[in-house]
Amino acid sequence: GIKERRILKGEGKGTSDLGEPAVRGLLEKTGTSPEEVDLLICATITPDMAFPATANIISDKAGIKNAFSFDIGAACSGFLFALQTAAAYVETGRYRKVVVVGADKMSSITDYSDRTTCTLFGDAAGAVLLEPTHEEYGVMDYIFRTDGSGKKYLHMKAGGSVRPASHDTVGGREHFIYQEGQAVFKFAVSNMADVAVEVMQKNNLKPEDIAWLVPHQANLRIIDATGRRMGLPPEKVMINIQNYGNTTAATIPLVLWEFEEKLHRGDNLILAAFGGGFTWGSIWLKWAYDPAARQGGNTR
Repeated sequence: GIKERRILKGEGKGTSDLGEPAVRGLLEKTGTSPEEVDLLICATITPDMAFPATANIISDKAGIKNAFSFDIGAACSGFLFALQTAAAYVETGRYRKVVVVGADKMSSITDYSDRTTCTLFGDAAGAVLLEPTHEEYGVMDYIFRTDGSGKKYLHMKAGGSVRPASHDTVGGREHFIYQEGQAVFKFAVSNMADVAVEVMQKNNLKPEDIAWLVPHQANLRIIDATGRRMGLPPEKVMINIQNYGNTTAATIPLVLWEFEEKLHRGDNLILAAFGGGFTWGSIWLKWAYDPAARQGGNTR
């Protein structure tokens, strides 16, 4: 279960205030100057404002001046979608340093009078750097899917072009997360596992080939079920939901950060997520980062 959650406090603080320190920490850790970054993608469903993109704001705050930037909104699957999008840009040969941020201030859209949702969500951000390589590292394969018929089970009713903000929508508490928990659980528990297994089968990967399952941190039962379906023992499954709750687009970079010391260059990771929409997907990633071996680009 969830024992702790983090909430961003302070008047005028938004998702970019989570994303900026994550990006600055990443650049410092990898010895990358802001001027070297070619592209920044931010996965979020809690943008600072409708426009400009939160990625633009994070770039400005982090001193990134030579890059273009944009947001991806795919709920809890957003980081995976952004990661593969970034990898595709790198693979064109035109972009050498691409930053991917997963960041959400879920407290801004959480109704704290609704006990079915307010105990689940927290605020967080994480960031990763992708670079070209001539070796077999990085995003090796992926499978993504969406099903718009699932929108009724997990959404925020107002605030978009269909129901713009008004006295009625605010009074009706329509600017908060709405979730039908059982329907979402039923969908997620099968589909997240299915797509993770499908990525393994497609690439002839056996359970013993996988170092870690890196799942979206939404529900412990869903995580456990996915690991079992993949044939992995519990000790090969990254879990930190107990410390942060569901931080939406930030869960996967956050859990990777916590488990980084247990990762080794060449490890096969299966990343898996599901989110509102419905959206879901899985990535086979071969881990590349090694501080001792880092000389120029070595990730993808």
